[in-house]
Amino acid sequence: MDRVNATTPSASSADDPARAAFAALRTPEGEQLLAELRDHDPADELATATRLRRTHPAELVSAALGQARLRQRAVAKFGAGDAYRMYFTPNGVEQATRTSVAAHRAARFAGLGVRSVADLCCGIGGDAIALARAGISVLAVDRDPLTAEVARANAQALGLADLIEVRCADVTEIDTAPYDAVFVDPARRGGRGRIFDPEAYSPPLSWATAAALKAPRAALKIAPGIPHEAIGPEAEAEWISDGGDVKEAVLWYGEGFAPGAFRATLLPSGATLSAPAPLPAPPVGPVGRYLYEPDGAVIRAHLVADLVERCGGRLVDETIAYITSDEPYSSPYVAGYEITDELPFSMKRLKALLRERQIGVLTVKKRGSAVEPEELRRRMKLSGPGSATVFLTRVAGAPTMLIGHPLG
Repeated sequence: MDRVNATTPSASSADDPARAAFAALRTPEGEQLLAELRDHDPADELATATRLRRTHPAELVSAALGQARLRQRAVAKFGAGDAYRMYFTPNGVEQATRTSVAAHRAARFAGLGVRSVADLCCGIGGDAIALARAGISVLAVDRDPLTAEVARANAQALGLADLIEVRCADVTEIDTAPYDAVFVDPARRGGRGRIFDPEAYSPPLSWATAAALKAPRAALKIAPGIPHEAIGPEAEAEWISDGGDVKEAVLWYGEGFAPGAFRATLLPSGATLSAPAPLPAPPVGPVGRYLYEPDGAVIRAHLVADLVERCGGRLVDETIAYITSDEPYSSPYVAGYEITDELPFSMKRLKALLRERQIGVLTVKKRGSAVEPEELRRRMKLSGPGSATVFLTRVAGAPTMLIGHPLG
């Protein structure tokens, strides 16, 4: 079987029960059911299904309930305003780009004057929607017929059909020459779950890179955990976090980008940190009064050394991404803490200290420790009006507890 978008188009929706069910959802009866189910409680689904099947076909009720569940899940990525107008597949909800991230990427393209993009492996159309809203015309391509139909329906539902052309085709057969830029989002999930080998993506990373290099400008979405050695020197690599959680990485190619550079971007602020190349290993030293926890995008982009240099600090251990300093430092790329105690790791000592200080609320953070935060909190038997943060980590190779509180 071809690894590139591995589903083969079928002749019509009548041959495919999933496509037939989706077509039924777009009828007036289906739309009415979806509107009625907008705020339904999944816990009451059996009773709801029983009631609705008295007046609607059972197959339509099942399809509507399934779509209602997907829309509720999609609110976290798309917001209620869009999610309850859009359509989804299970894989589409799982793999779609979060709106804030897609909008950031579209803004980078638009800022460079891009006016047309070939969106290869478009899925349910999340990125195509963001590009269109940035004023960019989009050819959205996916080989799976149902997914292509869903993407087309979403463009229509959001009033963007004039800017988004959806094509059901093999992305390897698309001529991208007429477009200002190419965006490739390879599938990184298979029948057994997440795919970690970039050459097992669909299409493989090597094909996607070759397609990107042919275009005047291009973006290639990849998993945040990709090894840096798998990134070619032609790409600018950007890791993006949203609300402190790393969401994705993207490789940028062509005019306006910086080949070989590494970038960390934080949303929703848009703060971005970049370096032309990784700095040498930062110094390591004793724990000072302050501790800084870099954003995950900074860590993934290997820019911790850049922050160490900026704050005049040091690492607590050569293998741990905790920065320490003797003077306070403020930056959007770190969360800062004032450290009050440094102790060798000991559950007994930690419990005694927390009891003495009447700590009832404990935030547990860890790097380089096998202890599970929930298990630690359970064993501490917390009680009292105070609060504290404990870091379970290594300092100069030794298991250590650092206790303190957030700055500001």
